[in-house]
Amino acid sequence: AGSQLREIFDKINNLLSGKSVVSGGRTVSVTQHPQGLDFVYYKLAEKFVNQGEEEVASHHDSAFPIAVVASGIWEIHPRVGDLFLAHLHKKCPYSVPFYPALKEGTSMEEYQRMLGYQVKDSKVEEQDHFLKRMSGLIRLYAAIIQLRWPYGNKQGPHPHGLNYGWRWLAQMLNMEPLADVTATLLLDFLEVCGNALMKQYQVQFWKMMVLIQEDYIPRIEAITSSGQMGSLMRFKQFLEKCLQQKEVPLPKGALQSSFWRS
Repeated sequence: AGSQLREIFDKINNLLSGKSVVSGGRTVSVTQHPQGLDFVYYKLAEKFVNQGEEEVASHHDSAFPIAVVASGIWEIHPRVGDLFLAHLHKKCPYSVPFYPALKEGTSMEEYQRMLGYQVKDSKVEEQDHFLKRMSGLIRLYAAIIQLRWPYGNKQGPHPHGLNYGWRWLAQMLNMEPLADVTATLLLDFLEVCGNALMKQYQVQFWKMMVLIQEDYIPRIEAITSSGQMGSLMRFKQFLEKCLQQKEVPLPKGALQSSFWRS
């Protein structure tokens, strides 16, 4: 509910503002240690990113309540935003977007970690689990860039707004696609913030969508084996529908004004 989200936001904001906060039955304050605030900034940013790969990966709708809190905290405490991006880029290089190349002297295990895979006891996580986590992270990012905390004083622009999403999309299309990964993440991204980008960029946005359909989809097809077609087919259907209807639907789970009265 909106009222619960406000409580969570206020508690985090109070903690970062140096006020005493009760947590787990104890009263804590960042002023108790000279590096207390730095530590809390770091851990909070890490927690937001973890929620992307755990919570959002399993429940897509949860991207919006988490993102609106993260966005509001970012606006008041910019350091959290910098650290959020650092944690996000490390866990999901595709959010930069960046595809690390295999360099001489790098072990396969290390390289897989650089690509965002979890490696435990020399065992690499399954591809579907990996994609699910990456989807959660991209969806959280796509929600953050379009949402603002509704109770802020909003003097300036969004600290990391839709222009970053437009840039991400353009950079993705300038890169050689990766089988499975590219189609999955483009679909995740456009499902979450396509509607917001459409409203902001209008004609330019539709030119980009046509470019994806006519030029980029064939490039993804060319590197996709028959066993990896699922994500590409879903992406193609999504694009066709949007272009036919000249509309990107509002994302499922988007926060309506009625939510804040709950």
